[in-house]
Amino acid sequence: MRRSVLALVLLLVAGCSAGGESPIGTGVPTPPPTPGIATTAPAPAATPEIRVQEVATGLEHPWDIGFLPDGSALVTERPGRITMLSSTDPGATVTGVEADLTDVYVEGEGGLMGLVVHPDFAQSRRFTTCQTHQRGGEPVDVRLVTWELSRDGIAATRVADPLVGGLPINPSGRHSGCRPEIGPDGALYVGTGDTARGDIAQELTSLGGKVLRVDLDTGAPAPGNPFLAAPDPATRLIYTYGHRNVQGLAVQPGTDRIFAAEHGPDESDEINLLRPGRNYGWDPSQGGTVSDYDESVPMTDLQRFPNAVPAVWDSGESTEAICGAAFLDGEQWGSMDGLLAVAALAGQELLLMRVEQDATITEVGQLPELDGAYGRLRAARLGPDGALYVTTSNGDDDKVLRIAPG
Repeated sequence: MRRSVLALVLLLVAGCSAGGESPIGTGVPTPPPTPGIATTAPAPAATPEIRVQEVATGLEHPWDIGFLPDGSALVTERPGRITMLSSTDPGATVTGVEADLTDVYVEGEGGLMGLVVHPDFAQSRRFTTCQTHQRGGEPVDVRLVTWELSRDGIAATRVADPLVGGLPINPSGRHSGCRPEIGPDGALYVGTGDTARGDIAQELTSLGGKVLRVDLDTGAPAPGNPFLAAPDPATRLIYTYGHRNVQGLAVQPGTDRIFAAEHGPDESDEINLLRPGRNYGWDPSQGGTVSDYDESVPMTDLQRFPNAVPAVWDSGESTEAICGAAFLDGEQWGSMDGLLAVAALAGQELLLMRVEQDATITEVGQLPELDGAYGRLRAARLGPDGALYVTTSNGDDDKVLRIAPG
């Protein structure tokens, strides 16, 4: 069921409004010019025509994208493959990267998942993946692994295995989470899933149902983490807790703010503004009073946790299964500049959200060009060229899409 807010479809997408109202359709009138004083108010930014191009096809559940300095890109595929795109132009050549991924536990939602390219890649050739891990066919954990790509781009070898390990795993692969992102402070932030176990999100000695903040080079807790004084090593890595299944992290340009996209059960997907040390209120164990995974509880249970952080947006009764998220950035986006773009799996659309200075979300719509046209959408990454790159996740002939004005 489509939630009612989408019926409004952003004026940002439809075009600028007329009649003296603001170009983003807030209904706030533009002040009249002062009599006798010549004014040259800047014209409202136009809404650009959007072009969607297929960069690569023939993939299987491409989970994440990492851009390399030479214009090529790495893609992780959930069945346990690292793929190289020769460029981010339409029709790029697709080749496999030789890497030992035999230990990846591919089951359900688990496999080879998130990816970040290190900021010093030009010198170090390093990137880090998030993956489910098995030994002798048995699931062990979810872990972060750092790789070094060969100079010719043909092969990758492990240099830190694990960079961070011990994230809980469900044998079914359910709620494996695992979206990494480099924060504005240079730390590695990692969204994790609660593995569909009721008590994990609130348990500060578990790395599930959390956002972690990690030193990218060592895997140690990043300086300034909120629980650095805790006796348990896992707790020291935690930045936020009380999450169900974090599938996207997005850094807002020009700020230190990080927003998380999180799966709800069959409704109430959430966008959350991360605040260090805070609880986001997911507790299907109901304080340990029930032994099963009770998904009837609120995503943010303010009765049980009055100080929990409310979501800045939730999907209400709609099932979107939001995933990768990225901010559009650059004057080429016109009136769409600054919007948060969020990929939706179940919703099969790219949501667009206006984030205000106080971090509230005031307008929500979708990009018409992607509404149901490509099926399930998973990754959303802004490329170095200012275009947005999105992956499909249908399991058959999946694609990397380039979305840009023009």
